[in-house]
Amino acid sequence: MSDITVSGSCLCGLVKYTVTGETKRFYHCHCQRCRKATGTGHASNLLITPHTSISWLQGEDKLSRYKVPEAERFYNCFCQNCGSPMPRVVPELDAVLIPAGSLNTKPPVNPQGHIFWDSRADWSCKDQLPVYAEYPPNS
Repeated sequence: MSDITVSGSCLCGLVKYTVTGETKRFYHCHCQRCRKATGTGHASNLLITPHTSISWLQGEDKLSRYKVPEAERFYNCFCQNCGSPMPRVVPELDAVLIPAGSLNTKPPVNPQGHIFWDSRADWSCKDQLPVYAEYPPNS
């Protein structure tokens, strides 16, 4: 694969970044840590190498990190102001893990699958729910 560039920001706009590198994978992760970190049924994470490929355009000083004590390499990186999940450097994988929801540009690839599927919450991603363009009628 050739190098691509993606950019993103947090919800409040204080933190902005670009990442230029090679796309390695894009998965929806259903592990308990990702669910807790996002507050959702899964995290959609894009992995780009090398780990030095991220450039913080602004707001790097507004980031906080939480390292899960018993985890080998899992930590959460987020904006101190709005709480948005932000990219995190994973030197052990020589990669940057990017929460896809933080992207302002289209991901370079589509999601490739669901990981930690057997760990998913019982209510998450197992049936075909109705789809609405905005709020459902009468809501």
